[in-house]
Amino acid sequence: MALDYHHLLAWPVPEVRQTYSVRDSQLYALAVGLGADPTDPRQLPFVYEQSPQALPTQAVVLGYPGFWMKDPGTGVDWVRLVHAEQGLTVHRPLPASGEVIGRTRVIGINDKGPGKGAIVYSRRTLHDAASDELIATLDISTFCRGDGGCGGSDAPPMTLTPTPERAPDAACELPTTPQQALLYRLCGDLNPLHADPEVARAAGFERPILHGLCTFAVAGHALLRTACDYDPARLTALKARFSAPVYPGETLRTDIWHGADGIAFRTVAVERDTVVLSHGQAQIAAR
Repeated sequence: MALDYHHLLAWPVPEVRQTYSVRDSQLYALAVGLGADPTDPRQLPFVYEQSPQALPTQAVVLGYPGFWMKDPGTGVDWVRLVHAEQGLTVHRPLPASGEVIGRTRVIGINDKGPGKGAIVYSRRTLHDAASDELIATLDISTFCRGDGGCGGSDAPPMTLTPTPERAPDAACELPTTPQQALLYRLCGDLNPLHADPEVARAAGFERPILHGLCTFAVAGHALLRTACDYDPARLTALKARFSAPVYPGETLRTDIWHGADGIAFRTVAVERDTVVLSHGQAQIAAR
């Protein structure tokens, strides 16, 4: 079946209740590159159980409903979709362990026309399971390249502004490791594109690529280091557009611009001089 605007807007994405431990938070932090310098005392709380802390970007892997667009009933040509943009708003610091509920719904569709695809906007809210208090809001834009002509014309839930043209105020280079995608998939995203060389080649890549949300987290780490002195409570919002894939083992440089409305950033794969995250914006709370 073809994608139908009203049908997809009403699609009942299952609610997810998830319990996670300090060990899960440590695994996530290691999978996105924390602990590369095991003697850095600022990184230890994220990877060591003494006074444990969770990274703000860990919210993207919690309450995850799985690859629900793969269900034939959605009408989505899932083989051709790509994750286009990601937003994260943190309403209260994420604890290092706990039980959460993730609630996901489609909030809009932007039809580009027949043969041009459609952008599906979805939102996941993450709540404390005991109090139902809102912890984080995640906005996701998915470009469904094979699904134009469905008739939707909703406005996007988040706006992204271009990268400043002047030289950046700061930059932070962080390495990824050859096995980083294999680590990150243990946090919940088991897409074989990130592990199986044959699947990657069939998709047009020379080898498995890094998860986009891992790249997003590496940028979050750069901002946490450069603008927050590793205080996770200060990074309250983060959003960006996925511009190009990353190969595990590449170095990622995040360029940072300070402005009156927050931080603008972009992330570049250094070895290929390729922008992999563009239109980045972040909000940093005062000390």
